[in-house]
Amino acid sequence: VEDNVGLLSNYEVLTILKEKKKAATEQTQYVPQNLATVTYEVTKYLQDTPCSAQNEQIIKDFMLAISKFKLTKAEKLMLLNQKPTSLVELHLIIEETEERFSEEQSNEILAIIEEILPPISHQESENVETKPPKVEE
Repeated sequence: VEDNVGLLSNYEVLTILKEKKKAATEQTQYVPQNLATVTYEVTKYLQDTPCSAQNEQIIKDFMLAISKFKLTKAEKLMLLNQKPTSLVELHLIIEETEERFSEEQSNEILAIIEEILPPISHQESENVETKPPKVEE
């Protein structure tokens, strides 16, 4: 991952953390205690968010479907990460929603979100260890 190249979705962060954990496990390399704790806590948190059920194809399909609306990159990312289900949540994510979109368009955005983004998958969160990984001191 290159510094300051762009924004990452929660799915991308979760994928990177899983890859790093797998690589560290395979190589039995030293992992500082604070890094192991942060990695564990972030992974545990992300398992209970919409990103746990997403994949690259779903994200591509979502971005393509939502591209007809003039949304900023940050707004698209927040829609993907938060998966709003109501107009109130949508208004909290999209700035000046009432001025930029009609109620019909806002409902269309919600319909796209509901149709393309899967519900939160709780089965993966059961695979997260109940304790942080052991690290060398």
